[in-house]
Amino acid sequence: MEYPKPCMNKKELIKMGIPEKFLDRAIASPGQTFAQRINPVNKTSPVMFDTEGFEKWRIKDAQMQNSARVMRSTIAG
Repeated sequence: MEYPKPCMNKKELIKMGIPEKFLDRAIASPGQTFAQRINPVNKTSPVMFDTEGFEKWRIKDAQMQNSARVMRSTIAG
């Protein structure tokens, strides 16, 4: 996926069509280093994403989801 800027906030990514729940899951994923609040002390501070790091995480997450689907189908079937 191509991003117009190297660093984007959550609202900009939502406008690009990325679901908010997916972004929230990315923010909460353990060990992530691509998303952080501009002002960590303020809970309502915008979250900024390093789009290169986010894209790497997104691809890795999609691969993990697909492998989990395959595992479930082999166990159930």
